[in-house]
Amino acid sequence: MAHYTAEVLWLRNEGDFAGNRYSRRHLLRFDGGLEVPGSSSPHVVPLPMSDASALDPEEAFVSSLSSCHMLWFLSIAAKRKFCVDRYFDAAEGIMEKNADGKMAMTLVTLRPDVEFSGARQPTREELDSLHHEAHDACFIANSVRTEVRCEPVYGSFA
Repeated sequence: MAHYTAEVLWLRNEGDFAGNRYSRRHLLRFDGGLEVPGSSSPHVVPLPMSDASALDPEEAFVSSLSSCHMLWFLSIAAKRKFCVDRYFDAAEGIMEKNADGKMAMTLVTLRPDVEFSGARQPTREELDSLHHEAHDACFIANSVRTEVRCEPVYGSFA
């Protein structure tokens, strides 16, 4: 078992709190010392009460799924003796009403584009298998009800 922590700090500063016109900007702190500016999404709370340049919970959710998938993919590829040189994912999340009529992230699509080097290059079937295993192993994907799709970008496999 592992234990993870995050600190979230919000200060009112200025703004009409009772009138619902206050800044949603806040600070996210993590155990390694990283501090990230956070905010509500401008899609949820309009500007200027949101900060479009800060990380919002929806973006954090999508990036968490993408990052977890990538880390598992790299680990599995290394065990299979493939050399990954570059991994890029243009992940996307869709927020809409779910079957219960509540707003939710209903779909996250990962679009990993992976470049390999060396004599050992994966076939398309091996690449699909790497992504399937990474998805099955991803702690975050195993923790959510959201549908998570993986649509690899095949580049030279097209």
